[in-house]
Amino acid sequence: MKGDFTMEFLKKFFPRSFSHSNTVAQVIITAIIYLVVGAVAGVAIGILSFIPVVNLIVGILGSLVDIYCLVGIVVSILVYLKVINK
Repeated sequence: MKGDFTMEFLKKFFPRSFSHSNTVAQVIITAIIYLVVGAVAGVAIGILSFIPVVNLIVGILGSLVDIYCLVGIVVSILVYLKVINK
């Protein structure tokens, strides 16, 4: 019962990792997309970090985006290796 909840959670928050992990090329493209999202978020955070009040909030948000991207890449690889079932 608990395993089903976890899989539904993963499928809900990482849909790209589950739907596009059939071939190595799709896994690489998914990883590149997550890296680009992380880079764009990093640039936006770098720009917004000059505002003193927003600096702390943006730093926390940046960490969350980086963790999301990392977990998305790992889930994509695990789905490709069939460690996690679709």
